[in-house]
Amino acid sequence: MPVISGGKFVVVGGASLLGSHIGEQLLAGGAREVVLLDNLSLGTTENIDFLLSDQRCTFVRGDILRLNELYDPLSDADGVFAVAGFLVAPIAANPWMGIDVNVRGMQNILEACRYQGVKKVVFSSSVGVYGAAGEEPNTDDSPLRWQGLPPAVILYTTSKIMGEGLGRLYQQRYGVEFLALRYSAIYGERLHKRAMDATRMVEAYEGIRAGKAPVIEGDGSGVQDYIYVGDVARANLMGMESQASNDGVNISAGVDTSQKRIVELVLQSCKSDLKPEYRDGPTKIKAPVSKKQGFSREKAKDLIGWEPQVSIEEGIGRVVAWFDQQRNSSKTA
Repeated sequence: MPVISGGKFVVVGGASLLGSHIGEQLLAGGAREVVLLDNLSLGTTENIDFLLSDQRCTFVRGDILRLNELYDPLSDADGVFAVAGFLVAPIAANPWMGIDVNVRGMQNILEACRYQGVKKVVFSSSVGVYGAAGEEPNTDDSPLRWQGLPPAVILYTTSKIMGEGLGRLYQQRYGVEFLALRYSAIYGERLHKRAMDATRMVEAYEGIRAGKAPVIEGDGSGVQDYIYVGDVARANLMGMESQASNDGVNISAGVDTSQKRIVELVLQSCKSDLKPEYRDGPTKIKAPVSKKQGFSREKAKDLIGWEPQVSIEEGIGRVVAWFDQQRNSSKTA
């Protein structure tokens, strides 16, 4: 399996929240060369400007829907992190493009890896492959429960299943080692506004700093499993170096946190005495409200030796500190 130290790695979707953190940890881990590839359709290079000051790191503007743009960046690469993809909200806005990116784009990545002899691909999948969370524990072998989900959520979850299927096909036919990591709701520094669940942190923060009461949807009892982006990036590196392949594992905190608790933590980190308001946003895409998720992370520990290190309390403190830094920087600019 590829070893991070001394290797060349390509992060496809490298200017994203997760992609930038993977790049950062690759450089810290002694990678010989790190290529961050992104088409910048949903972001900018601001997330990675600090990484590009390291001569081992380069940025390539490329689109996974154009196979020819993948060949050269993947030349001599030991491993590829396939992070690029449409989330639920962008798929709802443009389902045609979203399906192309998540399915045909993933096939292009795998085809370029086959052609260039890449040893292993670590794919950014999602716990969405299980659909609606049930009351039973959600293990890595749980089935897809899609009935009753909003159409955009169905398209997203099934596109991730297609991505995993393509990866296993390329391993079976061509020997490209493949591992899918199924993330719960990722949050952390460089958080964007496109992730349906983590956006609640952004909205709460912006409202509080504007002196407005943060909004909690419904009664706030719906839960989500929030996982800190630094922990997810570390899982990617551990997955790349592990012997695990032809498989999919949950990368989650294993802790259910209510929306009410998220808003409470943002208020605490902002040192605000504002009181939240309880109401719904009628235009929002909504996943079914879960009172329990219970995602298991035992398989990740067994297969790649990974466990999360950053609690939700510490993680939100870091996010608020980063938001404040960005806010103060924009004021002085």
